[in-house]
Amino acid sequence: MHKVLVPLAQGCEEIEAVTVIDILRRAGMTVVSAGLDDQPVRASRGVTLIPDTTLDTLLQQNFDMIVLPGGQPGTNKLKADQRIIELLQKMSKQGRYVTAICAAPSVLATAGLLDGKQATGFPGTLDPYPRVLQQHNAVAEDEKLITSRGPGTAMDFALTLVERLEGKAKRQEVEAGLQR
Repeated sequence: MHKVLVPLAQGCEEIEAVTVIDILRRAGMTVVSAGLDDQPVRASRGVTLIPDTTLDTLLQQNFDMIVLPGGQPGTNKLKADQRIIELLQKMSKQGRYVTAICAAPSVLATAGLLDGKQATGFPGTLDPYPRVLQQHNAVAEDEKLITSRGPGTAMDFALTLVERLEGKAKRQEVEAGLQR
């Protein structure tokens, strides 16, 4: 069973966080949401999310994938957290999936993971990173880096993540249950 980490920062985009967690769990994956601290997360539109645990309790564990939800100020909090930057770099070096949506691909760029790579994100968020090969698709993939544009693409993004970890048949099974 694949294991996925979803870090939740104060001010994250709730549609992105909840959609990804829900869809991956529907696919039978172990999904762990982790707060940057031990507080409930107040998301960007005021929804309160209760993480499964804290990031500190998971830093020595291995995950097959990490998924960064976007939103503001959540993305800036992820970008400023050295634990997140180091975890992204470590997982990328290990050949694991490193993924982000909306403004959060800028965290991957800050970690140095998008230089010369294809990526997408919320319009304008990758502009400060000239070495990123910006795409304008709903979901962009470059090897094990997967990025997406924003709340409106969260379901496509999550289903792509299911397909990469569990295969096309599992994606189709989950998608059928969603009545898309």
